[in-house]
Amino acid sequence: MLEVRSLNAWYGHSHILQGVDITVGRGEAVCVIGRNGAGKTTTLRSIMGLVAKRQGEIRFDGQDILRDPVHTRFAKGLAYVPEERRIVSGLSVLENLRLGLVAAANRAREAEAIDRIAEIFPRLRERLPQAADTLSGGEQQMLAIARAMVSEPRLIMLDEPSEGIMPVLVDEMFELFGRMKAQGITILLVEQNVERALALADRAYVMDQGVIVHEGRAADLLADAEIQEKYCAV
Repeated sequence: MLEVRSLNAWYGHSHILQGVDITVGRGEAVCVIGRNGAGKTTTLRSIMGLVAKRQGEIRFDGQDILRDPVHTRFAKGLAYVPEERRIVSGLSVLENLRLGLVAAANRAREAEAIDRIAEIFPRLRERLPQAADTLSGGEQQMLAIARAMVSEPRLIMLDEPSEGIMPVLVDEMFELFGRMKAQGITILLVEQNVERALALADRAYVMDQGVIVHEGRAADLLADAEIQEKYCAV
């Protein structure tokens, strides 16, 4: 579904990504792991079109999207949940969910789409009228994910979803990702919780200083303490 070949990206004069290759098959869960500053977030942002200076090849479902604007990528079924959550303060949970439908193909079925998401996220279903900025950090993260999912994306990219979240909600979140995977939703995950990410994923990439230094079955990497220690230890 997603093919990234020889991807290079820059912030100003800083060459952050240096020839990154990543593939994600339909229905797969793939994770990218590595230390802070390795280039993981820049990879997701580049795939979504949020890094201005980039070169290489990004193909989504066979179509070249390297130069597509963000809204076109979204319309094609690519969704991105950034690390910062970015819910809209001053709006309710329901109103934030509606924002996810503004440019979506299924926006005419708003009630149906929101009912479906409310079933998947029972914590949010109980809080639809509540102001979004009064939710806990973990609930705000769930809202950001739900807002991305309400448009029924074909591939969802998640950037550090467990960052700063209390353990009980991290458990809930990864249970949710497991259900998403079981439903055939394609996932590309960047995550500092290496064990949880590898336990969820089918395949994994290890990134260091803007380069993919290892790739393989997630189960094999989960059992490889030497690679985890070398490239992922804080």
